[in-house]
Amino acid sequence: MLTFTNLADFSAHVGQPLGTTEYMTITQEMVNLFAEATGDHQWIHTDPERAAKLSPYKMPIAHGFLTLSLAPKLMAELYRIESVKMGINYGSNKVRFTNAVPVGSRLRMSVQLQSVEAQSKGFRVITECIFNVKGDPKPACVAELITLLFE
Repeated sequence: MLTFTNLADFSAHVGQPLGTTEYMTITQEMVNLFAEATGDHQWIHTDPERAAKLSPYKMPIAHGFLTLSLAPKLMAELYRIESVKMGINYGSNKVRFTNAVPVGSRLRMSVQLQSVEAQSKGFRVITECIFNVKGDPKPACVAELITLLFE
């Protein structure tokens, strides 16, 4: 894990990678809980038997937004800024779900710091997050995420 003393030190890292997480397994339980939370019960995610018969993937796949929602958890594994008291998700400039994440697959995220910009309150941070399924060269998700950090 990278540790920065403050946002000035963090800003010096712009244009550089913040790291790559360890792989985590995407389980059917995670997918089902996400479906419950969001109301998205499409069978390709929640019905393993039907997915095995009708899906081109022959198994259920994670929701794209489940994959994306893992970004804060995974980001916390890569770096911390000692002076930051609070961070909030601000949005994204772009998100693309470029490949499926099959249930049972192992997923990880790589992050590069794109920019850090002072705002009237706090700092706006833009990172590029790339989610990869182990053994598949094509990314599952590529997202440019915006976070507001406050010291």
